[in-house]
Amino acid sequence: MIRDSKGHILSQKDSITKGKFSFVTDTYDNFEVCFISRVPPERRGVSQDVTLDIKIGIEAKNYEGIGEAAKLKPVEMELKRLEDLSEAIVQDFTMMRKREEEMRDTNESTNNRVLFFSIFSMVCLLGLATWQVLYLRRYFKAKKLIE
Repeated sequence: MIRDSKGHILSQKDSITKGKFSFVTDTYDNFEVCFISRVPPERRGVSQDVTLDIKIGIEAKNYEGIGEAAKLKPVEMELKRLEDLSEAIVQDFTMMRKREEEMRDTNESTNNRVLFFSIFSMVCLLGLATWQVLYLRRYFKAKKLIE
């Protein structure tokens, strides 16, 4: 069973021992893949191997099937694959640029907050130091320890 972060089930197959499964989403999300092993009583204790090969994006496309459906020559199919690969690279760079802008904005916001907090701290410390000096001066004058 394959489920997205909102709880929607994207794929669910029963009694599968081998095969390829695919699903398409328009959003970037986290997916949960769940395997349930139902072993007959006579095979309990025997080790089982589960292999999971996840392909995303351009890796997941079946270009042989696309080439056969569109009756493309092998060179045309390779060109189509390279075109899709270059488009995926451009999309990745666009996404990285957007994430870099978001991180830069977060960094600048954090720097401004730290600056204002440090200025506020300095003003508080200077105010407290001034108050302490004035208070001690009045106290010593009241006790007649200084003139």
